Amino acid sequence: MSTAQGARARARKEVTAAIKEEARRQLAKEGAAKLSLRAVARELGMVSSALYRYFPSRDELLTALIIDAYDSLGEAAERARDATADAAPVARWTAVCEAVRGWALTHPHEYALIYGSPVPGYAAPQTTVPAAARVGLVFIGIVRDAHEGSGLAGLSLAAGLHAEAERMAADLAPELPAEAITALVAAWAQLFGLVSFELFGQFNKVVEDRETFFRHAVTGLARTVGLR
Repeated sequence: MSTAQGARARARKEVTAAIKEEARRQLAKEGAAKLSLRAVARELGMVSSALYRYFPSRDELLTALIIDAYDSLGEAAERARDATADAAPVARWTAVCEAVRGWALTHPHEYALIYGSPVPGYAAPQTTVPAAARVGLVFIGIVRDAHEGSGLAGLSLAAGLHAEAERMAADLAPELPAEAITALVAAWAQLFGLVSFELFGQFNKVVEDRETFFRHAVTGLARTVGLR
């Protein structure tokens, strides 16, 4: 790459980052439904036509923000997993759950973008899936390590759920028991339910010591997926 090409690439990267940062400010102020390319361009002192060279539509900008948010959350979960590599399975699970909660409390507007109300008129493309899967893959890895090590305990499955459990296991982690995958999907949903209840105010005047309550709840979830 020539010097001129390198300078252009750096400039494009810097402008793209500035566009995203201004869009995040708009998310915090107005919400995703009111995100406007024209408003972003105006705040950055750009003409709209110039911004469209970076993001041809609002949906493409939303998709970029969504991928960034999922990746940031995934990185937080992966750091917690790696930092507890030598810990017991329940401790690793709990550490990752606490990292998810911590990220959400630090980035409430990005969390709302990916786990809040759907944005009217927007459908997330398949390009968001790899980033969205990162947290789930961390949990699957922890359960896989436990399954291959000390084993999983206390798993059960309702009689009418066997076919669905086998399908989910084949899609998500064929090396794990179907009972474990079913429990994992349920625990994943409950984890984000706990985080959303706290972040969006449903725990107000109900749960005061939320950190202790959260740790207790996610430790219980670890037991449901068979971790010892």
